[in-house]
Amino acid sequence: MNNKTLREVLATGERPKKPSALSASLTFGWRALLKIKHMPEQMFDVTAMPIIFLLMFTYLFGGSIAGSTGDYLQFILPGILVMTVTMITMYTGMALNSDITKGVYDRFRTLPIWGPSVLVGGLLIDVVRFAMASVILIVLGMILGFQPDAGVWGVLAAIGLLLLFAFSLSWIWIALAMVIRTEQTLAGVSMMVIMPLTFVSNVFVDPDTLPGWLQSFVDVNPISLLVTAVRGLMHGTATFEDIGWVILACIIILVIFTPVTMYLYRNKE
Repeated sequence: MNNKTLREVLATGERPKKPSALSASLTFGWRALLKIKHMPEQMFDVTAMPIIFLLMFTYLFGGSIAGSTGDYLQFILPGILVMTVTMITMYTGMALNSDITKGVYDRFRTLPIWGPSVLVGGLLIDVVRFAMASVILIVLGMILGFQPDAGVWGVLAAIGLLLLFAFSLSWIWIALAMVIRTEQTLAGVSMMVIMPLTFVSNVFVDPDTLPGWLQSFVDVNPISLLVTAVRGLMHGTATFEDIGWVILACIIILVIFTPVTMYLYRNKE
């Protein structure tokens, strides 16, 4: 709003129009982008982390597990992609928790805007960050020799499904950010949840090689379901059942945690 318009509004006593939900969400998304601009080290998790994970696990385990790093790369890259993006989702809650601690959150709640726009705007930029991590990892994988049998469309479908799951998972960390007091505690709790889910899964090895009792957990692990679907989409072996289980998991997470998060958002003291 320019100065002339502001003077006119003050003279007439009219209130500025309330911004739409989309406008408010995009504004908070732009705020998240500006934070990245002024603190580019925030991009470390989406730039360096995927590269480190892929190189480390491929060349450490490839020869012993698959007999060659080339064969293991075809198997592990979709798993590393899922592991990297799901671990990055934790920072969504940590960023919100930081705003709460600094008192910025309370100021936002007093604004005459659509309440969830504060959360949705940040999530929109986080989805962009997730996509960046995915692209970096896949490009590096192709340089190393990764060959997706389903081609470009299979890779795009896999990334789309992964982003949907990451968006849904982020609501869990946002809900936790509302009830956990410090950013350090939230990081610890988040790691305690996500680490077992990612490592006790089919990211690194075929579940058929695991003990029966452990295989039972791996088979129902949401991360395993996601890895199976992403791996299948990239290599052209995915079934509607594989994709359906992931979409169902996303729906369950959203149905539970979206209303819980909004309740905590409106009633947080």
